[in-house]
Amino acid sequence: MVDLCLKHTLYAWSATGQVTPLPIERAEGLYLYDPDGNRYLDFNSQLMSVHVGHGHPRVVQVIRDQVDKLVYVWPGSATEPRARLSQRLSELLPGDIDTFFFTLGGAEANENAIKVARQYTGRHKIIARYRSYHGATNACMQLTGDPRRLENEPGMPGVVHVMDPEPYDYSFGASPEEVTKNHLTYLEEVFRYEGTDKIAALFIETVTGTNGVLAPPAGWLEGVRALTERHGILLVCDEVMCGFGRTGKMFAFEHGGIVPDMVTMAKGLTSSYVPLGAVGMRQPIADHFHDNVFWGGLTYNSHALACATAMAVLDVIADEDLVGNAARLGPVMGEEMEGLVARHPSVRAARNIGLFGLVELGDADGAPLVPYRGSHPAMKDLNAAFRANGLFTLVWGGTFFTNPPLTITEAVLREGFAIIDKALEVTDRAIGRDAG
Repeated sequence: MVDLCLKHTLYAWSATGQVTPLPIERAEGLYLYDPDGNRYLDFNSQLMSVHVGHGHPRVVQVIRDQVDKLVYVWPGSATEPRARLSQRLSELLPGDIDTFFFTLGGAEANENAIKVARQYTGRHKIIARYRSYHGATNACMQLTGDPRRLENEPGMPGVVHVMDPEPYDYSFGASPEEVTKNHLTYLEEVFRYEGTDKIAALFIETVTGTNGVLAPPAGWLEGVRALTERHGILLVCDEVMCGFGRTGKMFAFEHGGIVPDMVTMAKGLTSSYVPLGAVGMRQPIADHFHDNVFWGGLTYNSHALACATAMAVLDVIADEDLVGNAARLGPVMGEEMEGLVARHPSVRAARNIGLFGLVELGDADGAPLVPYRGSHPAMKDLNAAFRANGLFTLVWGGTFFTNPPLTITEAVLREGFAIIDKALEVTDRAIGRDAG
């Protein structure tokens, strides 16, 4: 299995000769199983996306039933799954976000949100943040601010990157309110320098994902919403990673009590059982395209099987109160993280919002263990220690993630952190200091 995958396929963000893929034969609930029967606790919901756990029987049954009825028809048709899902999403999203364009993933959702923003406003420029990831397609790679963008340049023109509200070094001592005030001043200056009448949209990950799991400081979402409205700039919240309950709210922007102009979503929408993404838009934008052609399209737009799967997942999220579970277990994860920081000198910082968490590692002087665009051999060893002790998560740069399925219990969550606690001895030794 491993040899054939390495021989005939490319692995994402990797040199194939350096990849050691984990062979997976089946998955159930919170766990993955390899061909030898070894079990791994999925502590990252794969790519922060398997919200309802693996193989949920209700979702699997809906997929089976839909396969027998209708799998695919061209996007110009109307289907029951498309109709029901669009209505359901209009009920879940606040305000007048009532119209949706369905895609096959988050990158395609962001690509089409760019098209919508430019066609609706007649403006060209897009503002995005440096600590961001919005997808691996051509336009989204340029929307992305992190280092993965650099090796894919040049690409789509018109994107202007700005710094993030949170400083890279958390020792500056500013209060969240001061950070918000200063950043909004800076952001408005950038808008003016770039020409407010030239900017179509500001794209944000509502909670930054792979670049740090950074929730916005107090008042920032409200301030950004007011700022963009003042200048006629659309606010697009990328909820691909943080949406559908991950942060303890159905959508992360609800923590700020705002309504963005557009929302992009994927991942947890179908719990990754079947590929699906979507762009949700407010009524004035939808009204524009009622009378004007939307110049965009996809072969798999509004795919019947995917839309039916999403309905089943949304039913499970609601019926099993998975958003509430994420909110309840958020403090438990925070408590476990505080313990890691206290016990392990290699843990520089740890943070979470709901069941969206990340641990950041540092060297003996407290600096990041892995420099920007760099690497460190201890991270590979840490990943090996996780696997040897039956835990799967994403190890990325000098960080690793704690994003289990939203179906996890407190007992199993603590079991996962016990494995992490033991494995961190690897990085403590690597920086020449033992755990306290």
